[in-house]
Amino acid sequence: MKGLLQVLGASALVLGSTQALAQPVGLWNTEDNQGQVEVSSCGEKLCGELVWLAEPMDSSGQPKLDQHNPDESLRDRPVQGLRILWDMQPAGDGQTWENGKVYDPESGKTYQGKITLDGADVLKLRGFVGAPIFGRTSTWTRAEAPGAAE
Repeated sequence: MKGLLQVLGASALVLGSTQALAQPVGLWNTEDNQGQVEVSSCGEKLCGELVWLAEPMDSSGQPKLDQHNPDESLRDRPVQGLRILWDMQPAGDGQTWENGKVYDPESGKTYQGKITLDGADVLKLRGFVGAPIFGRTSTWTRAEAPGAAE
């Protein structure tokens, strides 16, 4: 019995430390698998760049540009490579980063945002205006390598 308790205790320690080590840092497939975002540490906060697009070119064969940006001087930037997440701060629960910003290049709008890990390989991105209740959640899955959308 003592041996079984030691094995169960060791298993609980391993499982607990695996969950504690789960971090949003890494490469994520967007909900529609049309892009990948590299989430990384930016100081004590998290940020994310759109590093891969399934269709990086427009109908004329040119890179898709940030054409909807409200700042006209930024509309000639390629969408692939844009920073779309920034200032995500740890909430203290080890699963949530909040008080950040989320940029949607399809609309040119910037939202308040937060990200929450749902296990080691699922990230929930919530973009909202005002309060989180007034927003939308997108579920991302951890990717293996650029362009490896499932």
